[in-house]
Amino acid sequence: MKESLKQNFGYLFEEELLHEIVALGMLKKVPQGETMINIGDFISGVPLLLDGAIKVMREDELGDELLLYFIESGDTCAMTFSCFMGTRKSDIRAVAESDTQVLMIPLQQMELWMAKYKTWRRFILDSYHSRLQELLETVDTLAFMRMDERLLKHLQDKAKVNHSDVIHTTHQEIAADLHTSRVVVSRLLKKMEKEHIISMNRNQIKLLQL
Repeated sequence: MKESLKQNFGYLFEEELLHEIVALGMLKKVPQGETMINIGDFISGVPLLLDGAIKVMREDELGDELLLYFIESGDTCAMTFSCFMGTRKSDIRAVAESDTQVLMIPLQQMELWMAKYKTWRRFILDSYHSRLQELLETVDTLAFMRMDERLLKHLQDKAKVNHSDVIHTTHQEIAADLHTSRVVVSRLLKKMEKEHIISMNRNQIKLLQL
């Protein structure tokens, strides 16, 4: 755990802070597809992502989901910190995109480190900024991109966070992420296959054009 922490965060944090993280953090292994944080949960810790990837989603009144963004190794979900600061329940659902290892930091420690460590304060603020940029990108995607363009971007994003041009998923899962129907996704994927942008096997899509 210590080596993984240094590999992902050693360039950001001083030794004293790294020692505190090791002493107070709780290592958690989350298998692919498992929900880490659900809508309505009270947040008990902030995740530092050591390995894998997490997708963060919102849900409407009917239970339909929309993918907001991915979190990769070396990052955190600043929205969990904002829930703590506002003493509110979670507004998002976080699901492991792949087998994932996270170091959970007690929320009570966050405020102390914000005052004590300039590097931690900068890390949290940078994370807020990154998430805001990704949310704006999601809004732009919904407002200005055609569904086929959204689908291709989604596949490229999944390939990036999983570090592989082969994506293990189903048409239904993609439809849920994009807040559309499986029929639409299947039709567009077949069109992309004919155009040699992807190739498909059972529950697997290979990107031919990254």
